[in-house]
Amino acid sequence: MKQKPDLSFWKLWNLSFGFFGVQIAYALQSANISRIFATLGADPHNLSYFWILPPLMGILVQPIVGTLSDKTWTRFGRRIPYLFVGAAIAVLVMCLLPNSGSLGLSISAAMIFGLVALMFLDTSINMAMQPFKMLVGDMVNEKQKAKAYSIQSFLCNAGSVMGYVFPFVFTFIGISNVAEKGVVPDSVIWSFYIGAAILILCVIYTTSKVREWNPKEYAEYNPVSEEKEDSANWITLLRNAPSTFWKVGLVQFFSWAAMLYMWNYTTGAIAEVVWNTTDPASEPFQEAGNWVGILFAVQAVGSVIWAAILPQFKNTKLAYSLSLVIGAVGFALVPYISNQYLQFIPFLMIGCAWAAMLAMPFTFVTNALQGYGHMGAYLGLFNGTICIPQIVAAICGGSILSLVGHQQSSMMIVAGVSFLIASACVFVINDKK
Repeated sequence: MKQKPDLSFWKLWNLSFGFFGVQIAYALQSANISRIFATLGADPHNLSYFWILPPLMGILVQPIVGTLSDKTWTRFGRRIPYLFVGAAIAVLVMCLLPNSGSLGLSISAAMIFGLVALMFLDTSINMAMQPFKMLVGDMVNEKQKAKAYSIQSFLCNAGSVMGYVFPFVFTFIGISNVAEKGVVPDSVIWSFYIGAAILILCVIYTTSKVREWNPKEYAEYNPVSEEKEDSANWITLLRNAPSTFWKVGLVQFFSWAAMLYMWNYTTGAIAEVVWNTTDPASEPFQEAGNWVGILFAVQAVGSVIWAAILPQFKNTKLAYSLSLVIGAVGFALVPYISNQYLQFIPFLMIGCAWAAMLAMPFTFVTNALQGYGHMGAYLGLFNGTICIPQIVAAICGGSILSLVGHQQSSMMIVAGVSFLIASACVFVINDKK
């Protein structure tokens, strides 16, 4: 078996560049879904239920994409066909979702339309997102894998920043940030339109620049035969998964539950703490929605900075755990800062945890999976450690909100506690190469 060749920086960059566009779409979804459904008329105690669909689609779609792409060989590539189809569907749905309140539907019908659009959006985003992780697993050698995922992390955060700030920027240049009751403001609608255009352009760039290996070339660089690749089902794969797969999954459970609560409740929390309002139809609430995009962008910037610092740690597990502790402190500060600009501090701290969450789990797991084969299927199944905690957190969100006093800002404390538990779980991971 041949050693996978070293790739130039730009080849590593091209492998992941489309992720920039995909992440813009994901950022727009993350920062605006609660805002959109609150604007349509959803009760805060029910908001978390709207967040069940995105991870549910992820847990269904990503293993299927991973498994099918393991067995797909076309002249366009192995993973790229799924990337392109997913992006094309995402572009269409991004043009429909923010218009849920503009079609003359009743409140309940508008919410159903929005839910169906959200389901298709997250399905397509997951379909487009998964191939990037698998391309790195397929084509990058162990020596360069951390660098490849770091580039992917940078592009992820850069795309996030752009997606998060779109509504704020469009409001600044004069696009309306308010609308009649039950209608999503034009600033949000145009953010989705422009994000869709950038997404398809970035994906076209990657598909034109990356040439995947054909079956013969793939077999030369990877240790598992095609017969073995075809022989196992998901249950068998999970039964035979290395212990690192499950131990990292434990950390993922508490980490992603915390992030779900951030995406779900930050708009309401910032509106409560900084703008002193809970009325989604009010102008201050929509201003808070724009500012949440800025705060999420600050989080992404903090993640980029911290991602450059993380490789300096000699103890990887210590770096991972410390990052989550810093994020926990950031969450705990949010309810106590009434100045919108001082809110930058906690979100920079949350960005430290986000940097570790983006890079370290896949580094641990892909290293542990060497020689197991089924890289795409395993990474698709590993996505369950991202999706399942979000589904559980979304189901429990309304009840937890009632327990902590009905204030959405209190859910930031809940997220901080979840990060602390995740940080303790890091030390059960076996990080031997």
